[in-house]
Amino acid sequence: MGNTRTEKDSLGSMQVPADALYGAQTARAIENFPISGHPLPRTLLYALVLIKQQAALINNELGLLAKDRAMAIVDAAAEILNGNHDQHFPVDIYQTGSGTSSNMNVNEVIAHRASQLLGTKSNNRPLHPNDEVNLGQSSNDVFPSAIHVACAQQLQGKLLPSLQHLENLLTAKSTEFTKVIKIGRTHLQDATPVTFGQVFSGYARQAQLAQERLATESSGLYELPLGGTAVGTGINTHAEFAARTIHLIAKQTRLPFREAINHFEAQAARDALVAVSGSLKACAVSISKIANDIRLLGSGPRCGYGELQLPAVQPGSSIMPGKVNPVMAESLIQVCARVIGNDASITLCGLGGYFELNTMMPLMAAAMLESIELLANAVSLFSNRCLTGLQVNSKRCAELMEQSLALVTSLAPVIGYDRAAELAKQAYLENKTIRELLLAEQILPADELSRLLDPEQMI
Repeated sequence: MGNTRTEKDSLGSMQVPADALYGAQTARAIENFPISGHPLPRTLLYALVLIKQQAALINNELGLLAKDRAMAIVDAAAEILNGNHDQHFPVDIYQTGSGTSSNMNVNEVIAHRASQLLGTKSNNRPLHPNDEVNLGQSSNDVFPSAIHVACAQQLQGKLLPSLQHLENLLTAKSTEFTKVIKIGRTHLQDATPVTFGQVFSGYARQAQLAQERLATESSGLYELPLGGTAVGTGINTHAEFAARTIHLIAKQTRLPFREAINHFEAQAARDALVAVSGSLKACAVSISKIANDIRLLGSGPRCGYGELQLPAVQPGSSIMPGKVNPVMAESLIQVCARVIGNDASITLCGLGGYFELNTMMPLMAAAMLESIELLANAVSLFSNRCLTGLQVNSKRCAELMEQSLALVTSLAPVIGYDRAAELAKQAYLENKTIRELLLAEQILPADELSRLLDPEQMI
């Protein structure tokens, strides 16, 4: 027991590691929830700490907290935000559904470190995690506020910029490939011609729309429940506390956070997070389609479509020499699958709002932040390690174009749909191109045939 110290809470005494900054409630949570071995995301914990820091400043301004004690909280929080004390936040994701364990973990660490900073020169008593660090707050309004802050920061700082970069690269490729004509495909079968520029313009638009949807839905994150305390009534908090604290949070993050219009909705429901998750899922679906198309169009390189040439970033096989695989696309597609799965978890968590509080918030937060981070990282890597070096195999595109039976479509207005269909079937059975068959059958003059079968006239 020489490496521990005794800490107390309302349930009694607990042994805590001697060098730990946390206290009894955190120690209980560590014992209660040894489930995944994964603590809450750092971004969420830092959002909690930011709220405590700004709350201390406002509580001092309101005359509720002495200046020296408030500044000790501010300084301790600053150390945490600099990454100095990450090891003191071990509470598992799968904890109490309100996030109370992590809220108290933050309160205890700040209180302990602030007490160290305050010192004992003037016989200062230690700061209290509830009475001072948590002053004017409840887990029930602080924790969901922190989720909103963390998610908004990650969306604005990481995911939306990565999607914008993706859109820019896709737009540039659309311009670069604008004159390269390829065969279109519907139902995985040959269709009429299209340019690679047109195809990539569609991809760019998908990336643009993904950003617009996320921007629209994420506006709900800017409403913070802070100030509602236990059930939304604001019991035990100053009437000006929430608005003034949120103003400081908005200033620090440079994001337009504001106090919730209705605190009862803001604490009882997590609908804004469900909506954002839906947009993340839609984004994942879009990005997965783009990545799948690109890897399929690059398949081969000789026995597949082979119309695109993907950059070689690593050997593709432990047994087949020279094999190169579309690993960046595969990585991104797996991330998209994870995001879609996370959306199901987040939706179920959204159903966990019983009466005045949602009690599935830690999982909801972890899934949301994981989706944002994974998408941001994978999209950036795909953009930089696949798209930037992507090339078109123009010769292959022309060969496949000439082989396609879908070219007969341009003849339908001249010879009729039924006759064109007969010719397509005949060309298939005789293993001829449409051009070869029509020239042999002398159905149309050669110059007219050249005009009708010119791919540039079909795009």
